[in-house]
Amino acid sequence: MTRPIESRGVALRLSAFAFLAAMLVAALVAAWPVAPAQAQAQSDKVVAKVAGVEIRESDLAMAEEDMGQQVQQLEGAAKRDALVAYVADVIVAAKAAEAKKITDQKDFKSRIAFIRNKLAMEMLLVQEGKAAATDAAMKKVYEEAVKQQGNEQEVRARHILVPTEDEAKTILAEIRKGTDFAEMAKQKSKDPGAAAEGGDLGYFTKDQMVPEFADQAFKMNKGDVSEPVKSQFGWHIIKVEDKRTKPAPTFDQVKEQVEQYVTRRAQADYITKLRETAKVERLDKK
Repeated sequence: MTRPIESRGVALRLSAFAFLAAMLVAALVAAWPVAPAQAQAQSDKVVAKVAGVEIRESDLAMAEEDMGQQVQQLEGAAKRDALVAYVADVIVAAKAAEAKKITDQKDFKSRIAFIRNKLAMEMLLVQEGKAAATDAAMKKVYEEAVKQQGNEQEVRARHILVPTEDEAKTILAEIRKGTDFAEMAKQKSKDPGAAAEGGDLGYFTKDQMVPEFADQAFKMNKGDVSEPVKSQFGWHIIKVEDKRTKPAPTFDQVKEQVEQYVTRRAQADYITKLRETAKVERLDKK
């Protein structure tokens, strides 16, 4: 049976932190760097020379960022060769541009000024974000998220899915006689993913299942087996294995997401403060 999200693992439990994403209202923030660029390698040694210009490890790191997916599929020496070749091309092409006086053109200088300002902004925001992402700040956000999760209930259930009510009733009769539910699910269920697990759907919240299925499952007690239930997928026989309050993920499980949120929030707040002190004078509007 298809569900909106996974039934197992951290992916399900992280839904408690969905509110964090909603708080990131500024689209620009999503493009800001969260961590410092890896431009400076541990040992910034010279790895090559082209036209008398040195190519260093830090140049390769910046080239890898710039090339992105073009080099992600490469590994080892092939990747390194591609990065060196890219930097070498940039250097020799830049020298050719200088020879043709392109660097003296107004458009070039305008672009350099814009790129300089953008890079300065990015590095400033990295600094501000890093300073804000302390353990104390992250744990405070985590604790607030756990409180917002509240006491949402989860059910762990198995099911057997078949096309017709008559087939469902026949299977249910066998289960009432003592046939193992999980074995019947493996043999008879038309939900191949769950059938392989004896019909086990894992833990789920009410909104993760189609209404007919969820309404029935959440009415039942642990150990109960339902009468046939019809949904858009067919006819279900449901067995409730457990009911519980949905557990919150541990801090370590969501630390990366929390750190990213705290960082981006600090960056957004910093830009907001700068906007409040800056006068923007529009000359293209009356």
